[in-house]
Amino acid sequence: MHPLVILVVGIVTIIGLIVVFRVHAFVALISSAFVVGLLATTLPASETGPATMRLGNAVSTVAIEFGNATGKFGIVIALASIIGTCMMESGAADRIVRALLRCLGERRAPAALTASGYILAIPVFFDTVFYLLVPLARSLYQRTQRRYLLSIMAIAAGGAITHTLVPPTPGPLVIAAQLQVDLGVMILMGILVAVPAAAVGLLFSAWVDRRMPVPMREVPGLKVMESLPEERLPPLLLSLLPILLPVLLISANTAVEAGMKQSTSNVQLEYIQPVFQLLGDPNFALFLAMIIAVAIYRKQKRATREQTLGMVETSLLSAGVIILITAAGGAFGAMLKAAQIGPAIEAHFAQLGGGGLAYLFLGFGISMVLKIAQGSSTVAMITTASMLGAMLTSPTSLGCHPVYLALAIGSGSLVGSWMNDSGFWIFAKMGGLTEVETLRSWTPLLAVLGCTGMIVTLILATLFPLVSIPS
Repeated sequence: MHPLVILVVGIVTIIGLIVVFRVHAFVALISSAFVVGLLATTLPASETGPATMRLGNAVSTVAIEFGNATGKFGIVIALASIIGTCMMESGAADRIVRALLRCLGERRAPAALTASGYILAIPVFFDTVFYLLVPLARSLYQRTQRRYLLSIMAIAAGGAITHTLVPPTPGPLVIAAQLQVDLGVMILMGILVAVPAAAVGLLFSAWVDRRMPVPMREVPGLKVMESLPEERLPPLLLSLLPILLPVLLISANTAVEAGMKQSTSNVQLEYIQPVFQLLGDPNFALFLAMIIAVAIYRKQKRATREQTLGMVETSLLSAGVIILITAAGGAFGAMLKAAQIGPAIEAHFAQLGGGGLAYLFLGFGISMVLKIAQGSSTVAMITTASMLGAMLTSPTSLGCHPVYLALAIGSGSLVGSWMNDSGFWIFAKMGGLTEVETLRSWTPLLAVLGCTGMIVTLILATLFPLVSIPS
């Protein structure tokens, strides 16, 4: 069977199971991986063996690739989940938000909320960040009686953009791995692209708020987190440390490795490179950050050993589902690669006259279509990266560093959020908005974020292709 036909069958399997049969994303991705493996004739003993042998071979290959993907992503996602929970429970997240509000003042409170969402969504899942910050938006409205919609849209603008562009959140983490992009490069470029996108999102939120004023309504079941006095919160620098430390260590390792490849005779870099290689390993960097976050949690909460273990267990339960989905996506990507999907896409795209930066539009468009079809940004990113990662795209064929393709895919996964997206309902229910109000605020906001991210990515890829930077 032609590889592109296998690709279509695989994607239809995912979308059909999720949208039509309401199957969990993990089951849909694994099922699609089995289907692709069964149809592929490039796996060992697949071309001539009977169907049962082909299926058995596909199942064993999927299991192996699932384990490989878990090894790549599992520890990082689990540690990031613990860090995020510790920051929420210890008051570290609250300290960061209060510092930003104090720094920018009440007049610029929406900008402070955007910055808070931007920072906190790097280690913390978006829904948790939104849950933390919505009470602040409600408190601001009670004092000013205006700009409620702007406040909650500002939170969404900051949180959504880093959630889809900056590791260690699952989507960008998987994209970086599938496209063989160094994690440090992905973090730095994701942060860089997310800044102007969040700023444009904030301006758009203000524009929508002026044309569609929405009053604050009561939200049944919404629990407001206890507001701790200042003296019970950890210091600001200590609160930021679990976020900044892994970013700095991973980025430093990336810089040292780039220096080593460009200068083979640098004795000083050769001496310190093993140290940075250890400290900058994503698993170890997140492990150090997790130790610090847990220490802050225990100190601030005066938590017992049993309470700490309970907190860690709760964090790992939420991380487990994400690990399963990302690992299933990794297995699906490996099966696409084994089915020779990449060369088929590349050859077909070349026949149509596509190449260079056009690959960025391809990644953006595929991710956007998958987002609209099945609702999940993470699944859209994983599936798109699996398809295009199978091409083993090099900077030579792209005309730029593969990180730009990763950012284009992440940006595309924001466009087209509507009622099949869990984020849509989190924004609507926690914000106290109707479905129509959400469609007129949340949906266009995410489209603006995604399109702005794509535009910034294209500009950077054109001006600074970074072809010489190792991926």
